Amino acid sequence: MSTQESAFETGDQVRCTVGAAQAEGSFITSRDGMAVIKLGSGYNIGVPFGDCSFISRPGTQEAPEPAEVTQNQQLPPVTIVSTGGTIASRIDYRTGAVTSQFRATDILHAIPGLSSIARFRAIQLCNILSENMTPVIWQQLARAIHDEIKDGATGIIVTHGTDTMAYSAAAVSFMVQTPVPIVFVGSQRSADRPSSDNLMNGLCAAKAAVSDLGEVVVVMHANTSDDACAIHRGTRVRKMHTSRRDAFQSHGLLPIGTVSYPDLSVSLTDDAILRGSRTLALADRLEERCGLIYYYPGMDPEILSAYTGYKGIILAGTGLGHVSSRFIQRLANLINNGVIVVMTSQCLHGRVCDRVYDTGRDLLSCGVIEGEDMLPEVALVKLMWVLGNASSPENAREMLTQNLVGEIDRRSLQ
Repeated sequence: MSTQESAFETGDQVRCTVGAAQAEGSFITSRDGMAVIKLGSGYNIGVPFGDCSFISRPGTQEAPEPAEVTQNQQLPPVTIVSTGGTIASRIDYRTGAVTSQFRATDILHAIPGLSSIARFRAIQLCNILSENMTPVIWQQLARAIHDEIKDGATGIIVTHGTDTMAYSAAAVSFMVQTPVPIVFVGSQRSADRPSSDNLMNGLCAAKAAVSDLGEVVVVMHANTSDDACAIHRGTRVRKMHTSRRDAFQSHGLLPIGTVSYPDLSVSLTDDAILRGSRTLALADRLEERCGLIYYYPGMDPEILSAYTGYKGIILAGTGLGHVSSRFIQRLANLINNGVIVVMTSQCLHGRVCDRVYDTGRDLLSCGVIEGEDMLPEVALVKLMWVLGNASSPENAREMLTQNLVGEIDRRSLQ
């Protein structure tokens, strides 16, 4: 570390030269030889250390804990299960760091207005970046949700990083049969940014959690404006943009509802499963030895040898559900050895139909199962769940073709 780098401590106020302008902010850390500075606007910039000068160093006294929020005991009880992500994060302007909040009091302070919607309890399941999510954590999440509902929670909110939130929502959809709303929510932009979506998403998720819903959903911005959040079924949703606030979209089924903002009124469609329609049940067994393979032109069938020992494979094929004819015999050998293979499509709309072309018919003849209009990632989660819970290989194949929790729609949207 250079002398210039060691001169600053996290939280120091510094003045930087940026082009012809001067900017002041908090020093956060050193990265790639640059000083990372958090500006008053909440945005971070990287500046050469030689262009920064020290202004002041804040005291070391810890920031006081936020005051307890008095909760209305007459409101319905809702549990917030935190897995990480930025939805309930808070910035410490002394250090410039953004930290996730796990206590109910912290979350109520981070998202003003929640206390008028429900009475909250918060539990921290984990604190991970969503790319580090695993099937084991899905199982822990499903058990925690089940136990909270069993103990009287009338709704569940799961705070989650957005990158793999759709996978987790699908996993919980299969593992927990719920009579109450289970609402996954995240934030595309952190709480310290002026354009953050954490406040609106959090409030809309809370309203969905006390609504007439009775299924697993994802609640996120419906458009680029701040006027509504969409309610997406947990098995029909995908993240479609890296950074837009309306990144999440439903596929094969329109959103099953909306929460308008700022009045927070909930509107559900006829496709929504209603509160109390099902009894609470937990089926949390998963077979992790399943893989998802996206086919591309020229792919060597030898790649299938990497999946030796796997129990199931999801293929994301082209168009109606195709891979090269060179794959047929390899797939037949896998299936004859007890591996279940399901074909899905890389297309975002429509369904698999392997009865149109010769390759498709050959795939069916060797035992490949048509995945209908399931999203490939949802099909993967379903395969894990089916293989963990089916009574036999025949039963597993039958379950994979059935619509269990809205993952298959017999009516394809045009």
